[in-house]
Amino acid sequence: MSKKQKKMLFRIIMAAVLMVILQFLPVTGMIRFLLYMVPYLIIGYDILIKAGKGIRNRQMFDESFLMAIATVGAIVLAVFKSGDYTEAIAVMLFYQIGEWFQSYAVGKSRRNISELMDIRPDYANIELDGKLDQVDPDEVEVGSTIVVQPGEKVPIDGIVMEGSSSLNTSALTGESLPREVSVGDEIISGCINMTGRIKIQTTKEFGESTVSRILDLVENASSRKSKSEDFISKFARVYTPLVCYSALALAVLPPLFRVFFMGLPADWGEWVYRALTFLVISCPCALVVSIPLSFFAGIGGASKEGILVKGSNYLETLSQTKYVVFDKTGTLTQGVFEVNGIHHNKMENEKLVEYAALAESASSHPISKSLQRAYGKELDRSRVTSVQEISGRGVIATVDGKEIAAGNNKLMNELNIKYIDCHHVGTIIHMAIDGEYAGHIVISDVVKENSREAIAALKTSGVEKTVMLTGDAKNVADQVASSLGIQEVYSELLPAGKVSKVEELLDKKPARAKLAFVGDGINDAPVLSRADIGIAMGAMGSDAAIEAADIVLMDDDPVKIAKAIRISRKCLRIVYENIWFAIGIKAICLVLGALGIANMWLAVFADVGVMIIAVLNAIRALFVKNL
Repeated sequence: MSKKQKKMLFRIIMAAVLMVILQFLPVTGMIRFLLYMVPYLIIGYDILIKAGKGIRNRQMFDESFLMAIATVGAIVLAVFKSGDYTEAIAVMLFYQIGEWFQSYAVGKSRRNISELMDIRPDYANIELDGKLDQVDPDEVEVGSTIVVQPGEKVPIDGIVMEGSSSLNTSALTGESLPREVSVGDEIISGCINMTGRIKIQTTKEFGESTVSRILDLVENASSRKSKSEDFISKFARVYTPLVCYSALALAVLPPLFRVFFMGLPADWGEWVYRALTFLVISCPCALVVSIPLSFFAGIGGASKEGILVKGSNYLETLSQTKYVVFDKTGTLTQGVFEVNGIHHNKMENEKLVEYAALAESASSHPISKSLQRAYGKELDRSRVTSVQEISGRGVIATVDGKEIAAGNNKLMNELNIKYIDCHHVGTIIHMAIDGEYAGHIVISDVVKENSREAIAALKTSGVEKTVMLTGDAKNVADQVASSLGIQEVYSELLPAGKVSKVEELLDKKPARAKLAFVGDGINDAPVLSRADIGIAMGAMGSDAAIEAADIVLMDDDPVKIAKAIRISRKCLRIVYENIWFAIGIKAICLVLGALGIANMWLAVFADVGVMIIAVLNAIRALFVKNL
């Protein structure tokens, strides 16, 4: 609990104890009044001050004004009629208990989000003359070398240049297992270095790093309100003055009607009491507090799982998602090409890969990088004496005095070398040594190990259609879609083609169903913006994609798309439960209060009791671990 919450709890206990003690003191008159005012002011002084400020600023129609009028009115009635001040104190006491529960619930959900705020680094270590100098991360330029000691936060995105370590990424991804990094690995800011001392070459400025983007997303999430929240805000602005005037009418009109039309006594005390009861019942606390709290708790629970939602409006839209459209590379696949097979080779596999890696050693193409990784040893480029790169076909190089040709079937045809077709899906590198065919190497993008699980989870979550869009060749796209269980696939698309295809799908889908697009590349940014809801891979996704997206998955795990949908649906279910429960109970109690059946104690339940139940229900949105 915060210091403020502890203080309020002390006030609640003190007022309750004094109220109970006063029940047993045989005092009357002014002394009784003054004694009862002690617990009333202990528990309600801040509400009276807020109400006074609201009246002074001509913004009086809020909960504090309603509570002040109702309780002061009850005290006035007690002075001139019953002498029972307990109701007034009880109304204020239970209202403050409700406020305390609200504060505690908000604090609990805010702690989930504040855990993310702890990832903000205070400094970066720059090594100067053998000593570490702590500087502001904003001052570190791209390409600088920084040092991260064990126990420190990684301040800026970069590449490990020296050392190896384990990183705690739980604040970013929700993943409890540490991530191992070594020389050459990309590293994102916000992680905590657990074991070894590492040197990092920065690849981004601090303002563009992962940690800064996350904090910006979290800090701005509450400004993007859902339709439900907007409705409640507008509802409260109209509803509160309406019930105040209704209560005034209830206090004045029936007595006048009794006097002038029925010839009966006015009975002002009875009707003022009914009006005050009506005011307490009508207080819209449950709706005004629990609806934003439900969304806030949902966003907090999602963030703890490594799912960043940029606003409650996106959470509401996500709950209606029935179509999910995926980019392929980097989203369903790792975006890393690997050697997956060597066929029809006339020498040892390792030797064929060695020749291919040396021949391609001068290229920075992903295919060349994958061959070098497959070789796994330091390349001795002195063994390569000449390289001829033939655009769109491959390379011809001299390695150890032998002519090595590595490329596609077009290169083989140009060299008049008879090759063997490969029926496996992927990029095929045909190899020829001194004019003779030596076999071929299959290189393909690796499907993420949990992509199939992600598609299955979406179907069980109520998603009606899954679609994949890619710029890859048709046979590659069809094979990936088939292996994952995706219903529709569109291949060989340029970025503009992806936008057109999404627009086509948007036109075809039912009006109430929403379409989500999941991507990671810079070319996905237009599609992410065009879809009803854009979901970006945040760990290795491009800045443009993360900026354009509405939801960011911090560990690039596609399984969490289904989890995000389930979180959003649970959150919206809680919101509607609270709306119907609060309005239903209040409507019944308002009628009973106007008819004189409900007393102030029932009014307390209709206001504070309903708010406490709604707040406790809203807290359930925090618990998303097993969804």
